[in-house]
Amino acid sequence: MKTAFNRITCDPKKMNGQPCVRGLRITVRRVLEALSVCPDRQELLKDYPDLEEEDIKQALAYAAACLDGEFQELAA
Repeated sequence: MKTAFNRITCDPKKMNGQPCVRGLRITVRRVLEALSVCPDRQELLKDYPDLEEEDIKQALAYAAACLDGEFQELAA
């Protein structure tokens, strides 16, 4: 079953085409890096006020899905 990543976007003109959260200049990679040093999500959300809990969940799910070797469809 494929997951719809409606909060993960990819725009070649933004952040060198890296997967981002809702078109913001916050990459999936940055969310993962921030989680690795700031495991308290409330603190993370305070540091990144544009992020929402669902953004974090989808960033984690997207990263996990990318590890299975299948291409994941992204929102336009």
